[in-house]
Amino acid sequence: MFLLFLEGGKDLSLSEKDRERFMHVDPANIGHSIEGGYMSKEIKPICDDMKLVGTAYTVRLPQRDSAALYYAIMNAEKGAVLVIDKGEDDAYACVGEWVGFMAKSRGMAGFVIDGPATDKLALKKLGLPIFCTGFSPVTSTVNGVGGEVQIPIDCGGAIVKPGSIIVGDADGVIVVPDDYEKYLVDAEIKGAMEKERRIKVAQGESYDRRQDFDINDFIAADVEGAIRNFLEKYRAGKE
Repeated sequence: MFLLFLEGGKDLSLSEKDRERFMHVDPANIGHSIEGGYMSKEIKPICDDMKLVGTAYTVRLPQRDSAALYYAIMNAEKGAVLVIDKGEDDAYACVGEWVGFMAKSRGMAGFVIDGPATDKLALKKLGLPIFCTGFSPVTSTVNGVGGEVQIPIDCGGAIVKPGSIIVGDADGVIVVPDDYEKYLVDAEIKGAMEKERRIKVAQGESYDRRQDFDINDFIAADVEGAIRNFLEKYRAGKE
């Protein structure tokens, strides 16, 4: 019988409005502002045009048994992202055509798997956003002997809690910090600024100045020399 732990994380349920806002920003513009929470670059979508936004329903499958994943599909709320920690296993695929079809029929937003999937061609046709490390012809079984759901997990080097906001596109997957609003607003602002800059650069403007940083002044400033002089004065004062 598989182990089941329901550990309540912070309730980060997304409104449809905020979900749409996340769908219109680049995860890379969130990545500018965070120090952690990004998954391994090996975890990528099975199709480059897939984008994923939703709150995490976490699953740990440390063995070949995927019974806990079936439980998750039957019990997760619509719009959830099923985030799967495979432990040290990178051989057995836990998501294929049938599992993907069930999840799509149940209204799941998609999968993030720290491991392989299978049935590559069928999953591409299915259209459900699936992020994984690759594909494998060997699959898991349903024995009911191991597995956990709704606990903090490690997926691709990032800690994911039940309810964490997951955002992914062709560049990879990010776990958005709990205070997500400020990161979302910042990403929206960056996106708008990039559009404005693109127009100006296309019109011939030289991009050597940001609103907060002058590239020419930086190169001319001899920053290394200034640091060296500061250290010399500091050391002299200590003697």
